Amino acid sequence: MTTDQTLHPLQRPHPAPVVFGAGAAIGTLGGMIGLGGAEFRLPLLIGLFGFAALSAVILNKAMSLVVVLVALPARLAAVPAGEVAARWPVAVNLLAGSLLGAWAGASWAVRMRSTTLYRVLAVLMVLMAAALVLTHVTTLDTLALPLWAQIPAGVAAGLGIGVVAAIMGVAGGELLIPTIVLLFGEDIKTAGSLSLLVSLPTMLVAFARYSRDGSFAVLGANLRFTATMAAGSIAGAVLGGLLLGVFPDLVLIPALAVILLISAVKLARHH
Repeated sequence: MTTDQTLHPLQRPHPAPVVFGAGAAIGTLGGMIGLGGAEFRLPLLIGLFGFAALSAVILNKAMSLVVVLVALPARLAAVPAGEVAARWPVAVNLLAGSLLGAWAGASWAVRMRSTTLYRVLAVLMVLMAAALVLTHVTTLDTLALPLWAQIPAGVAAGLGIGVVAAIMGVAGGELLIPTIVLLFGEDIKTAGSLSLLVSLPTMLVAFARYSRDGSFAVLGANLRFTATMAAGSIAGAVLGGLLLGVFPDLVLIPALAVILLISAVKLARHH
């Protein structure tokens, strides 16, 4: 890790209701569009709670992991496990790239200069905003690639998604779902379940890599903060799921994309 990657393992205490409420707000936003909301939580960790970039990424990864673990059984109840299991080649194809990408992405993140990491995060937030609009506003059609092209394309896509998910500390569903639809022709509902099966081991690999670095101390120093915000995120995700469809996607998605773009600008200017 470079010496200018300034970390603040122990932040000044934040009131638990504020931390829980922030997590709940993010979880609700994510739940209304069928995601965990980690892409919105990251700028909040940096801007509102004052964590340095790498610290925020590691905390975000820990919370994303908790949210995915909670969401997976509920998602498998919505889509029969047998139906998901029958698509195991899709998950294996993507994992062949995403596991390597997760390790590489986490390795790069801990070695980046602090200013570089802020800029990289800003660029990735713009990518997430584009993926959000692509997935929820446009109609996705399969590319219908032949098998000889589909397999390497899946590995390459998984590699890129693993890198992005590790650097941002997110589950990667924003990128996995459209990839599964486009490359493998699955419907959105099945793609959502498959994305969780891919993202869970991918996140564990990134988490393992981060745990080897001194920056991982931020998690142990902020366990109460992390647990409180994760609980809020889960509660918000449940509420967001209940509100699914209350706000039209044509209104909600562009608004959330704008939030990501504004966050990206702020991160790019962050010193």
